[in-house]
Amino acid sequence: MRSVAMIIFPGVQALDVSGPLDAFAEANVFIADDDGYRVTLIGPEREPFRASNGMLLAPDLTYEEAEPGFQLVLVAGGPGLPEAAPDPRLAACLHAIVGAAARYGSICTGAFALGHAGLLDGRMVTTHWQNAPVLARMFPEANVDFDRIYIRDGALLTSAGVTAGIDLALSIINEDHGSAVALAVAKRLVVVAQRQGGQSQFSPYISAPSEESSPIAKVYQHVMAHLRDRLSVADLAERAGMSPRNFARAFAQQVQATPAEFVEQARVDAARNLLEGSDLALKAIAFECGFGNVQRMRLVFAKRLGVTPNQYRASFRRD
Repeated sequence: MRSVAMIIFPGVQALDVSGPLDAFAEANVFIADDDGYRVTLIGPEREPFRASNGMLLAPDLTYEEAEPGFQLVLVAGGPGLPEAAPDPRLAACLHAIVGAAARYGSICTGAFALGHAGLLDGRMVTTHWQNAPVLARMFPEANVDFDRIYIRDGALLTSAGVTAGIDLALSIINEDHGSAVALAVAKRLVVVAQRQGGQSQFSPYISAPSEESSPIAKVYQHVMAHLRDRLSVADLAERAGMSPRNFARAFAQQVQATPAEFVEQARVDAARNLLEGSDLALKAIAFECGFGNVQRMRLVFAKRLGVTPNQYRASFRRD
């Protein structure tokens, strides 16, 4: 069977664990017994401990008992993990078993455990959208994508927040056993078989600054009301009453994005809303949201979300 190690710890997010495990268990129904998934829970001790929602979890092995030989190694996330101190026992466990694994990675904030173990440097990764800026600051050698549902970079697999662990598991099942099995599992779990688009579709990725009277807040309001306009750094700096250089520095510090990145993301979010809730043609949406033309909108969607506007509409259209 395909051996899977799921690394857990007190305060782990229960759905980070159970979501992928249920997907693998459902897959076992549709494939040969000797080609299914056998999951082992690995924790600091064998005694049961509580997840963040109060559920009791009982590891099969301790960190020290885990040995190389697992084909897939995943680290679950937890609400406290981004602020927690590095766990040297967990890091040592990872170093002991990922080298022999064909694939390894994380669910949600489990990426922080990989980072503390030095396994994110130079790699393309993602995590929960709320924690992505922190991950990028803590591990500057990693290339953190704030918006992807999951990412594969060689043997490394990382996924976005909580339920994205199911998306990651489905992608693994698809890779191992084909789309028909992955689709059958998705139907059993009543989830989208291949969720496309970014996790910020579910989040207030573009959020207003807390001080509504600040120069940055005024720029935010201007951008959201004038997406069709050119919106250059010079134009926005003038709106804020600052020099372009000082404005760009202050904006990046407060918003954690350059003015150009902010404008582009605001246009993407506006286009998403129209793709989800209107019958407007792509040409009209591209104009309304400031892309200028459909080709430019396609390029930005491909870069930020990994899908075309048509694919996004097919996945998230509201009836």
